[in-house]
Amino acid sequence: MSQQNNIRAGIALMIAATVVFALQDGISRHLAATYNTYMVVMIRYWFFAVFVIALAARAPGGLKAAAQTSQLGLQVFRGVLLAVEVCVAVFAFTVLGLIDSMAVFICYPLLVAALSGPVLGEKVGWRRWLAIGVGCVGVLIILQPGMGVFNPWAIVPLISAFLFALYGLLTRYAARKDSAATSFFWTGIAGAVAMTLVGMWFWEPMARADWAWMLLLCVGGVSGHWLLIKCYELAEASAVQPFAYFHLVWTAIIGISIFGEALRAEVILGAALVVAAGLFTLWRERRQG
Repeated sequence: MSQQNNIRAGIALMIAATVVFALQDGISRHLAATYNTYMVVMIRYWFFAVFVIALAARAPGGLKAAAQTSQLGLQVFRGVLLAVEVCVAVFAFTVLGLIDSMAVFICYPLLVAALSGPVLGEKVGWRRWLAIGVGCVGVLIILQPGMGVFNPWAIVPLISAFLFALYGLLTRYAARKDSAATSFFWTGIAGAVAMTLVGMWFWEPMARADWAWMLLLCVGGVSGHWLLIKCYELAEASAVQPFAYFHLVWTAIIGISIFGEALRAEVILGAALVVAAGLFTLWRERRQG
């Protein structure tokens, strides 16, 4: 895909994508509080699979070109891994709330930096390790272990962040041989197949009003991915990635205004440290790049 260099438009699209994804998180929490998480994620993946198939069909070479890969096992594993991560993230929303879940989850760029050495063989310097350490301190402030108020469910979004970081690293590894279009295609197809094999055993009737929310959730998922694709077409990832942290802002607004969640002082402090460490890591990557 040919990339332009319109940073302002790229930033606008990234912020728009974070709004869509935050709304998607809120709807996911609403539905998963009433219905089985596996069923909700399964239906969401059905729409995602239709989207990637339609996108591949319109691309040069069609479906055959998009599906062609010399590392099928890796691509399928990536897709299944992301589906598992989505299930864990949605479950975290129901047991911990949107704000606390997202405050912990945003540490994933630091996990990517930490795991890039053992997984990809990349060199991680002392500055990045220092940023990772600061981010870990931020996560500990949010979790408050040993303070008598630690919620064991807080480990769930941390697991989600680890899975998403591993997915991101495997995507980088797959990019050494496959195009972004191929990886995107197998992400949707493998995830949809995996979730169907699991979710069909947990099917339950859904109220008509909730089907409307489900439709909005699916459309939001497709729209969010489309916005990201256009964003990365217009601007370099290093220029727009810092604005992905707006996701936390919109999620906090939804959590407070709709679900009545509280924004604790330690969450604000911890999230600020995590975001600062993440932005420093992105800045280092951009300089070295």
